[in-house]
Amino acid sequence: MSGAGEGVEARILATALRHLRRDGPKRLTVVRIAEDAGMTHANVYRYFRSKQDLGDRILTDWLREVEQRLADISQAPDPADDKLERFLTHLSRSYVDKARADPKVFALFAEAVTTAREVSRRHNQRARALMAVIVEEGLATRLFSGAEVRRIETLIGDVMARFIDPLSILNFDAQEMQQSDSRRDRVIRLLIRGLGAGRVI
Repeated sequence: MSGAGEGVEARILATALRHLRRDGPKRLTVVRIAEDAGMTHANVYRYFRSKQDLGDRILTDWLREVEQRLADISQAPDPADDKLERFLTHLSRSYVDKARADPKVFALFAEAVTTAREVSRRHNQRARALMAVIVEEGLATRLFSGAEVRRIETLIGDVMARFIDPLSILNFDAQEMQQSDSRRDRVIRLLIRGLGAGRVI
């Protein structure tokens, strides 16, 4: 794409993000975005096929940052138990912080998860693949005891669901949102301790 084209695309995305934060996912429309960006809606469609395509791109840009940090953690030289703790903490904190600071964008993410859109499935696959690297390392170095990687991944998903499932986070009340960090940290510590002792499989 040419430099001029990239500039137009960036303007459309910035306008769409502003509208999303102001009006929420349901009221986001290509016509309004085009008007605010100073172009026809036909021109928006040259860059994005639909309103959903626009929303997915906004989510992709945010989730790419989350995934890059998860990748850095998974590839770090630290012991696997430390890495798993930091990995789960970052994943949960990224979601909760987004829900606190950017609730309408997070609502769009929860909607994408609910409808199993490609953007959410790709993110889930990447996060699981990066976590599997840590789990495999933990089993190989005997920091984690017991079962195969897939069973441990399933266990982690079950134990952490309240703190990493976007729909659960979206439904936090004010008290749960306030206490989520300390509750999450306790759960992760218990999980890591159990994996090391082989008592949670």
